[in-house]
Amino acid sequence: MPVFRKFMLDCAHFFMLWAWVWPIGRVATWCATWFVPPDRGRSCLAWFNPRGYVSLEATIHGADVRLGNNVFVGDRVVLFQDRDGGRIEVGNGVHLFGDTHIQTAQGGAICIGANTHVQPRCQFTACLEPIEVGSGAHIASGCALYSYDHGILPNMLIGKQPLQSKGRILIDDDAWLGFGVIVLSGVRIGKGAVVGAGSVVTRDIPDGAIAVGSPARVIKMRSELQESVSVGKLHS
Repeated sequence: MPVFRKFMLDCAHFFMLWAWVWPIGRVATWCATWFVPPDRGRSCLAWFNPRGYVSLEATIHGADVRLGNNVFVGDRVVLFQDRDGGRIEVGNGVHLFGDTHIQTAQGGAICIGANTHVQPRCQFTACLEPIEVGSGAHIASGCALYSYDHGILPNMLIGKQPLQSKGRILIDDDAWLGFGVIVLSGVRIGKGAVVGAGSVVTRDIPDGAIAVGSPARVIKMRSELQESVSVGKLHS
């Protein structure tokens, strides 16, 4: 590591040691950002303090918002627990990048497992039923997860109708959602599954599957990719 870069990181590390100490924590956090690049370049700060890094531009509101160790909460991220919303739990090592909005209301709850990365401009809204994201999941930019729907009965304003839900959303361990994926209520995306960019998930996706489209349909299993590689090697 070049000497100058090491010096900059050492300075950032020093200030992050004070980031959660009242009354100087906010000033220390601000000082730490001087020594690292902006935006995702600050993700290293999460490892310089066991309680992690929360941007001064982030908003955290609610009586039961729990942050694990070494979390990264980026610029303009919002964690909002409404008065009737359930808990928001962010596991160890989770990275929430800029402009992501996470909200609970009407009894919904959100739990994001350890070491999951949520890229910028994602929207998680849990009402009535929970949204659960496993460990090591990868959520690309612009994804939206809604564990509820609006009622659409005739002769009544949609905004006046009660919310409804088909059940919880579960994104299992090591799943990968591509850019702009929408996940609706009552859906499980299995372990290691991949959902292609722009897909709308309305039904369960099995473990290890690759699904695309609107509605998303399974087109292949990841195990088939490995088999294809193995066959290619045998014939090479």
